[in-house]
Amino acid sequence: MSDSLASHSHSSSSPDNRATLTEWLNYMQQIHVSAIDMGLSRVLPVAEALGVIQSAKDDAYVFTVAGTNGKGSTTAVIAQICQAAGYKTALYQSPHLSVFNERVRINGEMVSDEILIAAFSTVENARLQCDLTLSFFEMTTLAALLIFSEADCDVWVLEVGLGGRLDVVNIIDPDMAVITNIAIDHVDWLGDNVEAIGAEKAGILRDGISVIYGAAEMPNSVQQTIDKHQATCYQVGKDFSYRENDSITWQYSNAAVTLQLPRPALSLTNTANALSAVLASPLKVDINAIEQALQTVKLAGRFDYREVHERHWLFDVAHNEQGVEFLLAQLVPLWQQHLAQQNTAQQATGKPATIKMLFSMLGDKDINKVVQRLTTAGLPISDWFIAEIDYPRAATTEHLQGILASYVDDAQIHEFARLQEATHAIINASQPQDLIVVCGSFHTIGEALSALETR
Repeated sequence: MSDSLASHSHSSSSPDNRATLTEWLNYMQQIHVSAIDMGLSRVLPVAEALGVIQSAKDDAYVFTVAGTNGKGSTTAVIAQICQAAGYKTALYQSPHLSVFNERVRINGEMVSDEILIAAFSTVENARLQCDLTLSFFEMTTLAALLIFSEADCDVWVLEVGLGGRLDVVNIIDPDMAVITNIAIDHVDWLGDNVEAIGAEKAGILRDGISVIYGAAEMPNSVQQTIDKHQATCYQVGKDFSYRENDSITWQYSNAAVTLQLPRPALSLTNTANALSAVLASPLKVDINAIEQALQTVKLAGRFDYREVHERHWLFDVAHNEQGVEFLLAQLVPLWQQHLAQQNTAQQATGKPATIKMLFSMLGDKDINKVVQRLTTAGLPISDWFIAEIDYPRAATTEHLQGILASYVDDAQIHEFARLQEATHAIINASQPQDLIVVCGSFHTIGEALSALETR
C-alpha cells in the first residue's frame, strides 16, 4: 500500500512544500471557504479521477452507516467482526479525538502519517486538474477512500459525516446500509423535524440493497425511501431483538438464530444493529469471530471508563438530547456499581462519593436540553467544571455558565478559560472515590484526554 501511494507523493510537493501531516491538515482547512458544504457536484469529478468509486464497486463489500447517534460504535463493531472473520477491513470514522489518523484504519490499525500525506498529495493533484475547490471533509474522505482502494481491502465500513444524501461518503454505493436512529441535530443543514432529517439519512439507500434500521420509531420519509428503492429492511423490535442477561452476557435474536454472547464495552443497541448488518450480508462469519470481536472491540469516548491520576473517569461524546439519554441509561447502573466499590475509600476520607462534571459543548447544539437532562436525572452531581473548547464553533464559557445557572447553584459552577485548566482543577478538587464524567462534545473529550497526558 505505502509503495503505490508513496509514488504519487513527489508529484505535488506544491508551492509551500507541505511535508508534515499537520501542514497538510492546516492547508486543507484553508482552501475552501466553507467548513461544511453539502452536495456532491464538486466532489464527484475528483472521485472519478481517482478511481475510488469504481474500486469500491468492483473489489469490496461496503457497509455505510448513517444516523444521529451511535454511528461510531456501530461501525467499530461491524469492522471488528469482519476483521475477526478474516476479511481485510477498512474503517472510516469521524471526527477524531486525539489524532487525525484515528479516522482511517485498516484491520484496526491507524494508517501512518506517510500514507495519509501521499494520499492527500494525490487527491490535491486530482482536485487541481479538475479545477475545483473541496472542503476539508471532502478532501480527507477522498484520501481515506483512495487508501482503502490502494490497500485492496475486502470490506469497507464507512461512517457518514453529516446527514447522508449529500455527504461525501455517499459517492460510494453501499451493499448494506445502516440507519442507527433519527433525532433532531444539525438543524441548519438537515432540517428541524424528523421527517426532513429522515429523508436526508435515508439518502444512502440504493435499489435492492438491505438496510438495518436501529430504532423502534421510523419516520414516514424513511419508509418511503425504503419502498422507492425496494430495499429489504430489518428493524429492531420487528426483525431482530436483544436483551441483557447479566453484566457479562447478552442475547441476540433474529428469525434465523438466537445467540448468547459476551457483553462488549459498547452499547448493546449499537452492537445489535451492527451484528444484524453483518448477519444480513453474504459475508462468511462464524460465532467464534463474533465472540472474539465483541470481547475486543473498543472505541475511545463512547461510555469509556478509565482510571487516570488516581481518579475514576467516564468519557462520553454525548452532545445532543438523545445522546444524553443514551449516556444516562448506562450511567445510572454504573454509578450504583461504583458506589458499592468505593465504600472503603469513603470510610477513609469520611466524605460521600459524588459525581463531578467536566463539561463543554459547541455553540450550535441545544445546550439547554442537554443540561436539563443531566441535572434532572437524579444523580448526585456536586460540581460542574466548564471551559470553552478550542474550536471555532465552541460555546463561550459565559454562555455555558448562563445556562447552567438556571439549573444549579452558582457555587457548583467552576469556570476556566481553557479545558486543560478545568481538567487539572477537577483532579485537585475531587476525591479518589468520586466519579468524573466528561461529556458534551468530541472536542471536550479530545482536549481532556490530551490534558491528562500532559499532566
